[in-house]
Amino acid sequence: MTRSALLLAVFLIAPCSAAAQGLRSKIGELFIFGTGQDALFLAGTSDPNNPTSVQAHSNHFVPSAVGNNASLIAFLTNAIGASIAAIPISATSSGTTFRFVGGVPVQTSTSPGPIIGERAQTLGKGRVFVSASVSQLNFTTLRGVDLDNLRLNFTHANADFPGCDTIFGGDCTLQGIPTLENDVIKLDLALDLDVRATTFQLTYGLFDRVDIGVAVPIISVSLRGQSEAQVVPFGGPTAFHFFDGTPADPDLFASRFVEGSASGIGDIAARVKIGVSESQSTRFAILADARFATGSEEDFLGSGHFAMRALGIVSAEFGGFASHANVGYLYREGDEQNDAVLATIGFDQMLAPWATLALDLVSELQVGDSKLTIPDPLTIDAPFRRVIELTSVPNMRDDIVNASVGFKFVTSAGLTIVANSIWPLNNGGLRPDVMWTAGLEYSF
Repeated sequence: MTRSALLLAVFLIAPCSAAAQGLRSKIGELFIFGTGQDALFLAGTSDPNNPTSVQAHSNHFVPSAVGNNASLIAFLTNAIGASIAAIPISATSSGTTFRFVGGVPVQTSTSPGPIIGERAQTLGKGRVFVSASVSQLNFTTLRGVDLDNLRLNFTHANADFPGCDTIFGGDCTLQGIPTLENDVIKLDLALDLDVRATTFQLTYGLFDRVDIGVAVPIISVSLRGQSEAQVVPFGGPTAFHFFDGTPADPDLFASRFVEGSASGIGDIAARVKIGVSESQSTRFAILADARFATGSEEDFLGSGHFAMRALGIVSAEFGGFASHANVGYLYREGDEQNDAVLATIGFDQMLAPWATLALDLVSELQVGDSKLTIPDPLTIDAPFRRVIELTSVPNMRDDIVNASVGFKFVTSAGLTIVANSIWPLNNGGLRPDVMWTAGLEYSF
């Protein structure tokens, strides 16, 4: 009944999406500089008042014509969606844990437990742990590059047609023949992405050594973006590629601003932890955690794919000091995110009967070559050989290494107040400077 009431409350208070259209579409709008047109479509070039020979060049940068341009836009969009869906959920249990021996409750922990890492202790048969937390973060970098200073270079389609070699006096299968294929659109992009995750969690001690639980996140996302694009003609002003104007007076600059927000239920997690063995001071357990694709992928509220992790957990307790280590594997469906090997090590130390310090080093190391890839630099062969870097974002692994630092404060009523921060220690993926979390926990 307690679990049903909690879940009902969550669904009743969950806000609906506030975006008129998906936030993924908002990202795509940053590359549209003509009303109702495709990304990188040159509305000025397509003006019917221009000569037909000029109008024909309006589609030479659109993603459907240039695979590298499509890949750049898809990379940016998918990186944002994957990172928001991967916001960590707090540990499955907290507070003092018990098991029953001959019908008498026997305490199995004295520490209030970790915040992010998992400990091996289970709650004890019939016991319940509930929590509510709010996490706030602002994404600031993508693979180490500032989100407010991203550079993308979009290149021209490699056009070939019957008679092209004769008309232009060269092999049209080469990038750069005709010469106008050397034109580039340089785009400077600034993104501001705020995320708030409100997570409700319930864990129930089904048996002394078996806990089951559910975590329901409510995600709110706010997006603002500014793009400034410039057609860079090869060797001087162009009469073929421009955003507005005429061939005689082309406008080579364009900009776009978008903003939007969305909120709703994220990817719900179902969890089970099983105690395997224990001694006087150490314990071993396994945990399975499944995340279901309940959040809207189009609004960056969820990943759009099922994911599951399995962990082996070792913990030891010596009075007010408790340490833990977690090692496991994260499986993700879909073509946009890699599986990962998981490793966490940390401890929690009672500073006073009412205050505990919790520290964790958390890592997520991707398996295999990254599915989120940047297109290789483009080589232009004529009129001379040169290489164009397509973006300032590097091609690299999206390994995640974070440090978690937090405190737990136990009140006289048995309610535990949680304050935590997560600090990135490397540059993989889309990252904030810090993620702050405040929450309340109660077990009975």
